[in-house]
Amino acid sequence: MESLRDERVDLEVVSTDLVYEGAVWDVRSDTVRYGDGEMTRQYVEHPGAAAVVAIDDEGRVVLIQQYRHPIKERDWEIPAGLLDVAGEPPLETAKRELTEEVDLEADRWQHLLSMHTTPGGNNEVVHLFLARGLREVETDYEREHEESDMRVERVPLDDVIDGVIAGRLRNGILAAGALAAAEVLRREAASA
Repeated sequence: MESLRDERVDLEVVSTDLVYEGAVWDVRSDTVRYGDGEMTRQYVEHPGAAAVVAIDDEGRVVLIQQYRHPIKERDWEIPAGLLDVAGEPPLETAKRELTEEVDLEADRWQHLLSMHTTPGGNNEVVHLFLARGLREVETDYEREHEESDMRVERVPLDDVIDGVIAGRLRNGILAAGALAAAEVLRREAASA
């Protein structure tokens, strides 16, 4: 069997309507030809994002906690941000977000994975990166709204994994990033 992979399908779009235009993302309704008929689906049109699993020399992950209104919780996350700068590659977005959100830069960067967050409801793709060789930097970035009272902690990777598995940490991007980073580190240790 060839390597297992998702398969791109380009269906004929019979009609598309902008249902709602938002500040960050839009809601679209598409009717497409599928098989012998047509189907209509609504979805959130999203610019995509980049996220960072930043691990310090003690094996701790840099986490942020901030309020997220749709879930009405202050959830734990990894630094992340929208791909909202025209022409900026996801890695550069990740670097910018690490500096803007937690005043850090990293010497070593590695792509972990790219994932569809909710393929039944939006077209968002998040690119996750592993950052190591962390160093603090001073920035004049002004944090506002949910970022204004953001909490930053460094947590051992094993504790993060335990929290994900126990269901205490439910942010999908955090979960995917932490599990992928743990596997990368495990493979590195095994080949050393």
